Amino acid sequence: MIRISSLSIRRGPRLLFENSSMSIHPGQKVGVTGGNGTGKSSLFSLILGEIAADDGDLKLPESWVIAHVAQETPSLERSAIDLVMDGDHELRRLQRELEVAEQSGDGLRQGELFAQMEAIDGFNARNRAARLMQGLGFVVSQENLPVESFSGGWRMRLNLAQALMARSDLLLLDEPTNHLDLDAVFWLEDWLKQYPGTLLLISHDRDVLDRVVGGIINIEHQKMELTSGNYSAFERVRAEKMAQQQSAWERQQREKEHMHRFVERFRAKATKAKQVQSRIKALERMEAIAPAHVDSPFHFHFIQPEKLPHPMLTINHAVAGYGDIVVLNDFSITLNPGDRIALLGRNGAGKSTLMKLMASSQTLLLGERSEAKHLQTGYFAQHQLELLDLQATPLLHLQRNHPDSTEQELRDYLGSFGFRDDRVMEAVGPFSGGEKARLVLAMIIRQRPNLLLLDEPTNHLDLEMRHALVMALQEFKGALVVVSHDRYLLEGVADQFMLVADGEAEQFKGDLDDYGQWLRSSGKQVEATTREGDGGDTQRENINRKEQRRLDAEQRKQQAPLKRVVARLEQEIEKLEVARSDLEERLAQPEIYEDGAKQKLKEVLQEKREVDQKLEDKEELLLTHYGDLA
Repeated sequence: MIRISSLSIRRGPRLLFENSSMSIHPGQKVGVTGGNGTGKSSLFSLILGEIAADDGDLKLPESWVIAHVAQETPSLERSAIDLVMDGDHELRRLQRELEVAEQSGDGLRQGELFAQMEAIDGFNARNRAARLMQGLGFVVSQENLPVESFSGGWRMRLNLAQALMARSDLLLLDEPTNHLDLDAVFWLEDWLKQYPGTLLLISHDRDVLDRVVGGIINIEHQKMELTSGNYSAFERVRAEKMAQQQSAWERQQREKEHMHRFVERFRAKATKAKQVQSRIKALERMEAIAPAHVDSPFHFHFIQPEKLPHPMLTINHAVAGYGDIVVLNDFSITLNPGDRIALLGRNGAGKSTLMKLMASSQTLLLGERSEAKHLQTGYFAQHQLELLDLQATPLLHLQRNHPDSTEQELRDYLGSFGFRDDRVMEAVGPFSGGEKARLVLAMIIRQRPNLLLLDEPTNHLDLEMRHALVMALQEFKGALVVVSHDRYLLEGVADQFMLVADGEAEQFKGDLDDYGQWLRSSGKQVEATTREGDGGDTQRENINRKEQRRLDAEQRKQQAPLKRVVARLEQEIEKLEVARSDLEERLAQPEIYEDGAKQKLKEVLQEKREVDQKLEDKEELLLTHYGDLA
């Protein structure tokens, strides 16, 4: 087991936590929570031997194999599936020894090694790695692609697959769902439930914590404490402790009453549709946990839009895509104030393309798109974090957009997003991903949008900020369309779901549990099809060879244009990567930051943002078409 005794850790002069003791038993699954900078990742570093304790100690069995997710992946020419298989160190050791034995002609040693390979199911390792990759969103045709062909987010998925491939006793996962879509989160959740070893999971996804772990290590107020039960149980315990303080109890009552009124108002106008009933249950759950968050540093509200046109946006028979590449066919929708839609679908199905279509005509190839006169769109996407002026402060970002507001008004507003005191005057360059995301959200909300498009808004946000965002979105008067892998967010704000699949976007009549079942059933169908194609099934044996050759030739003919598109995209991506590398080299030169080069710096930063956006669009298209070729 893991034994922690009187443990204290500092980072420089700052005390993270002190005098903390606990025991974690073999096979136990424990979530690790706490605000940014409280010491969660430092705890993992201590376990991995990367840092030493300042006081006390942490002990675990010397024989334990520890698996964790690498934070970086070098640009490699070797295949993605080989990188994943590297996670099984015992397999790689036996393979190396077997190669030596074969070269030396040592038959006896070969026999011993074959027996050991059989014992660890080593001859099935490639299939095991392939299943891990497919569960995390990769398609079969991507397995043999070089690692260097994948973007940063997809390399992180490869790193995660490599960690899951390990034959480990202890698995350390730090925000594993950040780069995953909802379908991959469902799969990972099921995998972690079956994992036989000890799991320590840092996560800001309360649904994953609720479904996977049986204990919570929470770090706050420079203390680290272990509570039994899932995250919801921890919230109840925390609320009870806080209620013992009179001021906290009074705030709890106000927060609870606020949520109670909202639940009753929503219930009064709700229909019996399954999605709506699921949302009522989610709201009732939030009503119960609201008291646990009264000391959150984040309390903000959406400013009432100036106009709420009806309809706001109309799209008729749209074909969406990029150039001559079609991603979505014959899509129609009318958005009105109060609409709350969540987009579901596998990675690469076209959710982001659809969001871009709603935001502008950028991806519209055919059809009609009509905006209301007073439409004010707030569009949050991950690439917008890169559009921040790294030299400017949070206050300056808002002052540029709202020159008529006083400095104190903007300081108060930023304070509701966790930017207080000197923090509002610091350059955003060194900010964490969560801090940049909070700033972008603050800028969007300040613009008083009446149509809000949120594409994975909770990436990098901690639990408290996610809760505050859900609470604020519940009172938003305009139309909302959201893509997210955070079920707490989806259940708390969405009244209807739209499934993006097979080039179409249609209403999904079930709830998120039904969507999980749909993913599992469709995944089984894909797996069954793959097995039939690989095994030379009876149906194929009944087709004579001549007919099979004709079918294969027809398939090659049909795929030829798509292969040409893929080849062209690969060339364009390669050119963009070279351009990005050149720009990064220019930004690494110290002279570009001198006072006389400010204009040049702005031009280079703008050029890099444009290249990054083009690269993201091309990579999304490439992954979609890899799936079509699979």
